[in-house]
Amino acid sequence: MLALPFPIIDPVLVQVGPIAIRWYALAYITGILLGWWLARRLVARRPTVATTEQVEDFVTWATLGIILGGRFGYVLFYRPGYYLTAPWEALYLWQGGMSFHGGALGVILALFLFAHSRKLDVLFFADRIVCVVPIGLFFGRLANFVNGELWGRVSDVPWAMVFPGAGPEPRHPSQLYQAGLEGLALFGVLMWLVSRPWMRARPGLLSGAFLAGYGVARIIGEFFRQPDAYLGFLFAGATMGQLLSLPMVAIGIWLMLRARRQGAPGAQPLGIQQESVALSLGKKLAGK
Repeated sequence: MLALPFPIIDPVLVQVGPIAIRWYALAYITGILLGWWLARRLVARRPTVATTEQVEDFVTWATLGIILGGRFGYVLFYRPGYYLTAPWEALYLWQGGMSFHGGALGVILALFLFAHSRKLDVLFFADRIVCVVPIGLFFGRLANFVNGELWGRVSDVPWAMVFPGAGPEPRHPSQLYQAGLEGLALFGVLMWLVSRPWMRARPGLLSGAFLAGYGVARIIGEFFRQPDAYLGFLFAGATMGQLLSLPMVAIGIWLMLRARRQGAPGAQPLGIQQESVALSLGKKLAGK
């Protein structure tokens, strides 16, 4: 069986004495910085939902939500039995083990708390923030590939690879599939949606599109990814990632349907109403 050679890349990018900068950490940093840069521009689009300064403040909240939620989610969803016997190891972030679903819950909690403290509309603010999340997902999956972890199932496709530590069988490079689905494809869809003013005017629509879109992308990607050895296949042959994604799809669809109803004529946000009044007044003055 033919297979492509896995490109061995040192997971440590730079090391100076005991200090090491890993590709995985660089992926997180790059995703957060690019997301911050883009979110500052998205929140300023009409209807304006926050200031650029508030986005900068939220970066710290989001980072804590990602790290704490991601780690807690991994402990709770994937290896609860192990960490019950060694709970202190839950703090060993350098040993790896993060859950996107846990990180998502952490960021959602951070969004609610931050929006409440700044008196912002939670859904409108979340709609702009979720549009930048696929950037981090893309770089995170690339880091998984560089680390040679979370490899795919055994396959005979021409681009299958033999991953170090995964045995002699060639496997799907599922990390790259997920980078394309959860990162590039989802980012493209959200950028198209957020570019439409009538989409931005419906609170919860973009948040719902992200949740449903990620859930579908993750469910598809899991068909090519090898389940974690300590979990294997679960209910009806599904993986943990697929089961955790099902509620995301359901909540996402509900948010989009809710936003569609609330987006009916006469239910426009204040910013849109003010803009329409200003345009009408300007036309009347121009006519005089």
